[in-house]
Amino acid sequence: MAAGSGSGEQWSSRLGFLLAAVGFAVGMGNIWRFPYQLGENGGSAFLILYLACALGIGLPLLITELAMGRRGGASASQSVINVAREANRGSGWGFIGNLGIFCAFIILSYYTVLSGWTVDYLFKAASGTFTAETTSEETGAMFSALLANPWLLMFWNTVIHIMIFFVIRNGVQSGIERAMKILMPALFAAMIVMVGYGVVAGDMGQTLRFLLEPDFSKITFGTLMSAIGQAFFSIGIGMGGLIVFGAYMPKDFSIPRSSVAIIFMDTGVAVIAGFAIFPLVFQYGLNPGGGPGLIFQTLPLAFGQMPGGQFFGSIFFMLLISAALSSCLGLAEGVTNWLDEHMNIPRKFGVLYVIGAAWIVGIASILGFSVWSEVRLLDFIPSYRGLDIFDTLDTLAANNLLLVGATLSAIFFGWLVPKALKLDELGVRDGLFFTFWRVMVRFVIPPVLVITLALGITE
Repeated sequence: MAAGSGSGEQWSSRLGFLLAAVGFAVGMGNIWRFPYQLGENGGSAFLILYLACALGIGLPLLITELAMGRRGGASASQSVINVAREANRGSGWGFIGNLGIFCAFIILSYYTVLSGWTVDYLFKAASGTFTAETTSEETGAMFSALLANPWLLMFWNTVIHIMIFFVIRNGVQSGIERAMKILMPALFAAMIVMVGYGVVAGDMGQTLRFLLEPDFSKITFGTLMSAIGQAFFSIGIGMGGLIVFGAYMPKDFSIPRSSVAIIFMDTGVAVIAGFAIFPLVFQYGLNPGGGPGLIFQTLPLAFGQMPGGQFFGSIFFMLLISAALSSCLGLAEGVTNWLDEHMNIPRKFGVLYVIGAAWIVGIASILGFSVWSEVRLLDFIPSYRGLDIFDTLDTLAANNLLLVGATLSAIFFGWLVPKALKLDELGVRDGLFFTFWRVMVRFVIPPVLVITLALGITE
């Protein structure tokens, strides 16, 4: 089955596909976003809710997106259109893919800004900026100074976009797959080292209480929206990228088994990140709900105290850059693939247009930390009040657009695509697993997402 661009490219192996898909899923959403979301929403109660959302909602939708992609064999929107035609439905359902691509572009525009932070901290770590005398107040001031310097942020943002260009332009096997085979195992090993350091030097007792003793009184519809949004953001659902990845899947790859593997690896890294970050947060008296800058205030303290911290800090932030890039690559690939197919723009030019446009939009997020710090784009909506440009884009994408796209995908593939077609593409029998997946996609996921979205926005 040809990929969306008509190149006929496919993943060379199951391992290559899994590492690329996990690389798309396992990014800064797990290491950067998950810990501060966990901290802001009450710890273990949010963790339990997140795990339930990842397995009960994320897994069926991941299966759905990969199946639509492989069946359609094209870009995100064209894959949905192809499946709709085969099911004798209107091509208007291609809107699902277009919405996912739009959402992916929004996320890419600020994700690259975030990725630039990691490059700056790599140089700080390598230069020995983090020392045993560094205090939590100093790390907070260090991060604030970075956000207040738009020229430096623009420079690092440009560096990230150049990196994306050189990987994406080489295609699937030579670019994305080759990069992920190296970066993902190295990142996982680095996270295990950080957990070990947290056990030795951090407050693991308080961490265990925070992560394992739930306080369900803190659960609201806003918390539920955050948990679903985090699951979608972390796994990559609703962004179009997984549909494109599915288009590159050979027919003999099992979609259900691959999806389960992706969910467990992705969720595992998120939980590991929590056990790496929070022992240091509690040890140094930081606020677990410290927002997007949490890991950039926590990790420098650890590396300053750690023997060989300059070396390990450099390695860790280098791998953190790889985690950020892995997600950026998946996002940019989906948009580039769409341009190739819908506007007949070759990959080498399409990726330039994508990263150029994302770079321009990213400037708004960068300026929102300083000269545009008072700008509130959607302040008239209750759930957006007080949010700067960066947080507004993050909330719009993760908590709203992803949920809308996922709802439409569930309705389309669950209700409008014939059962025989779904069984054929999933490669399963009409048994317990298929029944669970079908019930969740048809009867559970759409109403849960609609109610959560409506109440979460007005909360």
